[in-house]
Amino acid sequence: MRAIQAVLVAGIGLLAATMPLAAHHSFAAEFDAAKPLTLQGTVTKLDWMNPHIWIYLDAKDESGTVTHWQCEGGPPNTLTRNGWTKDSLKIGDQVSISGFRAKDGSNTCNSRSVKLPNGKSVFAGSAEDGGPKRSQ
Repeated sequence: MRAIQAVLVAGIGLLAATMPLAAHHSFAAEFDAAKPLTLQGTVTKLDWMNPHIWIYLDAKDESGTVTHWQCEGGPPNTLTRNGWTKDSLKIGDQVSISGFRAKDGSNTCNSRSVKLPNGKSVFAGSAEDGGPKRSQ
C-alpha cells in the first residue's frame, strides 16, 4: 500500500512540476503566420524580462494616425546570443519591426526581426516557438 501511495505522490509531483510549462504559449496559439506585417515607429517602452521581451512603439497607420503597438520578442538569453543587449533599444529610438499580427486583431505582434537605430537588423524571435522559421 505504501508503494502505491509513493507512486501516486511522485506522479502528482511530476504533474505539478510541468504546469508552468503548459502555461507558456506557442506562436500558433496567439499569432497568425498568414498575417505578416512591418511596423516603423518610435519605441515608447521596453520590457526586458523572461519569458519574453516586449517592445512598445507608436507607429503611424495608413491614414497617418498614430497607433500604439506591443511586440513580443524572444527570451532575453536567446536575444543576447543573437546580438542584442539590454541597451540595444531606448525610449525614443526609431525602429522597424517585422513580424506577425495577433489572431485577436489587437495591435500586438510577434517580432521576427528588428532593425535597430544603428541600422543593424537582429533576429527577435525564438526558433522553438512554433512560428515561421528564421530566414537567412
